[in-house]
Amino acid sequence: MKNHPIGKVMNRAVFVAAIGYFVDLYDLILFNVVKEKSLADLGYTGAAYKELEVSLLNYQMWGMLVGGILWGILGDKRGRASVLFGSILLYSLANIANAFVSDADMYAICRFVAGVGLAGELGAGITLVLESMDKENRGYGTMVIVTLGALGAVFASQVGQLDWKIAYIIGGILGLLILFMRVQSLESGMFKSLQGKKVNQGNLLMLLSPSGRFFRYLSCIMIGLPVWFTIGILVNLSKRFIHNMGIEPGSISMGSVIMFTYLGLSAGDLLSGFLSQWFRNRKKVIYGYLAANTILCVVYMFSRDISVEYFYFLCFMLGAATGYWALFVTIAAEQFGTNLRSTVANTVPNFVRGALVLISSAFVYLEKEFLGDSVIAALVVGFVCMALAFLGTRTVNETFGKDLDYIEE
Repeated sequence: MKNHPIGKVMNRAVFVAAIGYFVDLYDLILFNVVKEKSLADLGYTGAAYKELEVSLLNYQMWGMLVGGILWGILGDKRGRASVLFGSILLYSLANIANAFVSDADMYAICRFVAGVGLAGELGAGITLVLESMDKENRGYGTMVIVTLGALGAVFASQVGQLDWKIAYIIGGILGLLILFMRVQSLESGMFKSLQGKKVNQGNLLMLLSPSGRFFRYLSCIMIGLPVWFTIGILVNLSKRFIHNMGIEPGSISMGSVIMFTYLGLSAGDLLSGFLSQWFRNRKKVIYGYLAANTILCVVYMFSRDISVEYFYFLCFMLGAATGYWALFVTIAAEQFGTNLRSTVANTVPNFVRGALVLISSAFVYLEKEFLGDSVIAALVVGFVCMALAFLGTRTVNETFGKDLDYIEE
């Protein structure tokens, strides 16, 4: 095992980043598990609940959009480890505060602040690991991070069955415990090598020009859109689709939906990581996952008269087909130099998460325009997301084995 590539990735940076992402995803997904009972406890049911389940998630996603920019720039200017520390501290405190909200406005503030904190952990962890490992095996490092991290959502699906206030407090405490692992003592050698040099670091405007760099950046964002279309619409709003499948709304548990989806996502991330290392190619694997995701989304939306067990199986398969998240973040970070890598690694996945605001708004609008037909609305939005992802994958450079020790001029 010592000389096997997997044995080489289990260093402290990978372990801390993986555990951090575990808690990150726990907190990110927890709202979708406890939203119904927490809002009912606060007095919001019926139409009020239906409106708030979308708007509160959007507040969280807006927070991640803001946080992605903030932490990304700080990561390139102050270091990857400082972002890990700051982001974990912020989302931990926000989730503890979330347990004590008394109305929708306070709930929205907590979800926004938590979103800002949640935005920094994955990008900082991925950047730190990519810059700390040899170029041939770094894909295994990101694979471990995202595979273990996805199980945080599974944990949230189970803990969320407890009192919702306790579930939020547990998430906050878990985050604070990570900080005792001396996160700030970790740092990338590539980042340290820039210290004292006159290098333009963390300049977001550099990503807007020249046009080639901008389109490379935009393409990275486009690749991840189907992941949050699938999770944000087909999974999180699954109760809007199941009546077409012949399933009674009370027959399924949102906790179980989340659990099976993220078990699939964890398995998919594990497989995609191995496949990219086996084929020594990231783009080919992403193409395969996008094709599988497209097929499974259509199967999901047109399934009729199915059992609850088969529905959960579809959720697992949808999760598995979106299990290229590790590759998506890795290929984005590998596209750019050390002075912009943290900015890219943090903003790209969080712009994708933030895009859920546009995706869900488009879905809700089309759903109303098509007389309440959720399937047609989802088909239109899903087709756009998939087409953009295929185009983005075609546009970016293949980065397996690329030397990352360089700067953007």
